[in-house]
Amino acid sequence: MSDSDILFERRGAAGVVTLNRPKALNAVSHAMVLAFHAQLKDWADDPAITRVVITAAGERAFSAGGDIRALYDLGKAGRHDEALQFWADEYPLNTTIKNYRKPYIALIDGIAMGGGIGVSVHGSHRVAGDKFSFAMPEVSIGFFPDVGATWFLPRMPGELGTFCALTGERFGIADGVGSGVATHRVPSARFADLLDGLTGTVSVDALLNAFSEPAGEGPIMARRASIDRLFAGDTVEAILAALDREAGSASADAEWAAKTAALMRTKSPTSLKLALAQVRRGAQWDFETCMRAEYRIVSRIIHGHDFYEGVRAVIVDKDNKPQWQPSTLADISDAEVERHFAALDHELTLS
Repeated sequence: MSDSDILFERRGAAGVVTLNRPKALNAVSHAMVLAFHAQLKDWADDPAITRVVITAAGERAFSAGGDIRALYDLGKAGRHDEALQFWADEYPLNTTIKNYRKPYIALIDGIAMGGGIGVSVHGSHRVAGDKFSFAMPEVSIGFFPDVGATWFLPRMPGELGTFCALTGERFGIADGVGSGVATHRVPSARFADLLDGLTGTVSVDALLNAFSEPAGEGPIMARRASIDRLFAGDTVEAILAALDREAGSASADAEWAAKTAALMRTKSPTSLKLALAQVRRGAQWDFETCMRAEYRIVSRIIHGHDFYEGVRAVIVDKDNKPQWQPSTLADISDAEVERHFAALDHELTLS
């Protein structure tokens, strides 16, 4: 890690974190995870720091995720234990943010996906700027929604979390606020003034309320009733069948349903089944149980096929033509899904 990949600064009463890899869309590396976690622990015990603010450099991304290419390279080289250590360190960081005793404010102006969500959505306050764009697109690369998605997706309104997990669709500003992923909408031009304010002693809630503007209604939230109805199934097959029926109807959502079903059918079948199982089970689990389940899943995923094939197709060769194995939902048994959730000899340590 370059010393400048992640910056830590005390500004007044605030501990300010800046993700500083704009050319890599602020992808979170293993070294950044370790440095970030250590700094959060220090600030938690520092009475002069009353809140933490995380922001990011560059114009395009808050953080487009974890450093997937590095993890792909480790796995392809047979260094699975080294790859797994990234998640063994990342998931406790996510947990520390979730349980942080001080206000934790994420200023999100740009793309936020995967690992970028893990260092923002679990904080107490999430502020959407003009370029806010949220997605959990892991099923597109043969992976699964992690970094605490097992917890937060089923706690989005209705079936929005299921929709998010199975399609990877992007939520803009209005949908981000409407779904609860973002707590406030503040114009990007006011971010510098907001950050200055956050370094003072005015309460975080009072300050954010003063800066916030209405977000309006986005296209995903406008379709909330249909999403709740069509994504309520207990199997991926049932959800696709519901979408197909809608597509064949005369409803106003017929074209959207057809496009959504077609989109889902491009994803890894294994990833789709795992993602739905996560959302359904996570609704009943506490946060720590969710994180341990994700570590169980990733411990199996890194020894499989689809993750490496998905990263190859989307990130390495960029042909966008992954060859999934198994290639159909019918080829994936309930036992295969259960295998990913089974206990490990060495479970995740979250302390």
